Amino acid sequence: QVQLVESGGGLVQPGGSLTLSCAASKNIFSIYLMGWYRQAPGKERELVATITSFGDTNYADSVKGRFTISRGNAKNLVYMQMNSLKPEDTAVYYCRAQALDYNTLAWGQGTQVTVSS
Repeated sequence: QVQLVESGGGLVQPGGSLTLSCAASKNIFSIYLMGWYRQAPGKERELVATITSFGDTNYADSVKGRFTISRGNAKNLVYMQMNSLKPEDTAVYYCRAQALDYNTLAWGQGTQVTVSS
């Protein structure tokens, strides 16, 4: 069973940058799609960015041009570089792994990102 561990969250001022990391372990060859989602207080969890095992990416309109998702040299690592952060980016960010049929294999435990002066 796939397991995911996120890291890299924290407090940053508006306009600043953060990089989130997600490390997958156990049965990683079953993963086709990995992505970042976020959930702000009182709001639904929403997609931020995804990347396939072929490197195809997809972004929410709200983060296009500011966030970049990428995979590490090791197949079990996914990163998200977040630039020009805004207060509205404040949320708990979750990593998700999906199989080729898009079934969810695992969610990470979440990492808090707070953008505030």
